Amino acid sequence: MRPERPPLLFAFLAAIGVAFVVLPLVGLLSRAPWETALSDLGTPEAATALRLSFVVSLAATALALVLGVPLAWVYARVQFRGRDVVRALTTLPMILPPVVGGVALLFAFGRRGLFGPALDAIGIHLPFTTAGAVLAATFVAMPFLVLTVEAGLRSMDRRYEDAARTLGAGRWLVFRRVTLPLIAPSVFAGAVLCWARALGEFGATITFAGNLPGTTQTLPLAVYIALETRPEVAIALSLVLLGLALAILVVMRDRYLRAF
Repeated sequence: MRPERPPLLFAFLAAIGVAFVVLPLVGLLSRAPWETALSDLGTPEAATALRLSFVVSLAATALALVLGVPLAWVYARVQFRGRDVVRALTTLPMILPPVVGGVALLFAFGRRGLFGPALDAIGIHLPFTTAGAVLAATFVAMPFLVLTVEAGLRSMDRRYEDAARTLGAGRWLVFRRVTLPLIAPSVFAGAVLCWARALGEFGATITFAGNLPGTTQTLPLAVYIALETRPEVAIALSLVLLGLALAILVVMRDRYLRAF
């Protein structure tokens, strides 16, 4: 089949679209302090932000897996009144401005929030803590996991589950030995996308958990602060986030996201 030649106007507009995205990245790379990048990343504030970002993003991904996989299963398999409304609400953080999500978390779990006094009564304090940063990252990132796993559940061949049930396997055994292996690529893809979104979270974190070095100051927050005082550190941290994002896109597109 002969490759189709694009119309001249489409080719021109497509080239502008590519330039619109690529040129800022080229600008970042051109200003990168390559000679001092490693030493910049080794500064105490940068190293602390790196460590905290990985802790928060991995914890958020683990929490999203625990909550999101069952939620995706319910959406894919269970018919109930108001499912579309509930599904829309739980995926809303994907398009909700992160700052609004942080404000919502503050009014829900803050000390004067809806559930704040009850949490305080049992000794749980979420705002301006590392746990609060994990909660904020989970809030904005979990929908990516839920939608990806739900798509995997809807596309899988359910005859394997039916065959396992006819052989006497219980519901939990079928899920663990049949369903989960079949949707493992979707779970992995959703987890990686969730982790990447949690790693880059900014708005909800700074609103709900603050910007406390060593406690809630993750990589994006450290970039924002360092840009005013030490731009070379901000650029070095930005390169780390850029490299991780690019690696995730390349690996996921080639192996796990073809169906999506």
